[in-house]
Amino acid sequence: MELWQRGDKGVLELPSGRRVRGRGLRDPLPSGHPPTFGVYLLGARPPEFGWPARWVRWPDFRLPADPAYARTVLLEVLARAGQDRVEIACFGGRGRTGTALACLAVLDGVPPGEAVAFVREHYHPKAVEMPWQSRFVRRLDPPGKPGH
Repeated sequence: MELWQRGDKGVLELPSGRRVRGRGLRDPLPSGHPPTFGVYLLGARPPEFGWPARWVRWPDFRLPADPAYARTVLLEVLARAGQDRVEIACFGGRGRTGTALACLAVLDGVPPGEAVAFVREHYHPKAVEMPWQSRFVRRLDPPGKPGH
């Protein structure tokens, strides 16, 4: 299966080399291959997309309603990104999506204090919109920390 290509619209390459596409659902689906797995960060359950997906209840401009579940889903994203075309999306593709991508970067080894800057440099300069979203990323326990 062909995975996301470096340079494709919305594709973030993590330090491990895995690639995940972020996008806003308000925008048309980019051309090319559709995702084979999606994570949708919305306040209400999304419609069916035609591929396996997870819904993380995450109201606009807020944080996930269940942070432990969000972490579990992001760990699934990290595991799938090596063999699936995974996308993470919210309505606009910046705040919630950027926050989730920054969390994913932490789980992939980026230091928590550097993850927002990493996503802004490699995904979108306005990713992670709210101060509490940045704090959420900085406070995320990296992998390998006792108890995780």
